[in-house]
Amino acid sequence: MRLPNIRPGNSLGHRLVTRIASTALGITVIRKVGPRIDPILIRLTGGLLSSVAPFPALLLSHTGATTGVTRRTPIVYFTDAGRVIVIASNFGAANNPAWYHNIKANPEVTLLGRGFKGAFLAEEVVGAERDRLFHLASGASSPYRHYQQSAPARPIAVIAFRPLNP
Repeated sequence: MRLPNIRPGNSLGHRLVTRIASTALGITVIRKVGPRIDPILIRLTGGLLSSVAPFPALLLSHTGATTGVTRRTPIVYFTDAGRVIVIASNFGAANNPAWYHNIKANPEVTLLGRGFKGAFLAEEVVGAERDRLFHLASGASSPYRHYQQSAPARPIAVIAFRPLNP
């Protein structure tokens, strides 16, 4: 599977969404609205539209660590070296997002994003490569630097998804 080249953006739209996503009100709205409308928007538009546009968002289908139930979570992403990269920021909360625990327990997932759909294997990126990818994501217009400051007790995880059928 060939993944499109999607890099972190720095447009006026990216900066505007970043400002909103860095406020308490913005985080609350994105947490409540995004999970309700993004799965529909992402499926209908093949990943071209979401509540956080112009940021690219994908639909992550994963299996619950304790329940075994399939969950669908919209997440902002970019691509790097044939992998889909996501930042497990949980909007700067002290704990990792629920989907993080699910993919650690069940790393085989399905992704639907701009120009791709299929089975992937999740792995947490650590060390210098984690730092490089987090710097790439937070160096563009994104709220990740703000989120890391809000969650200083934990390094925000970076997850790479590799296609199972390259």
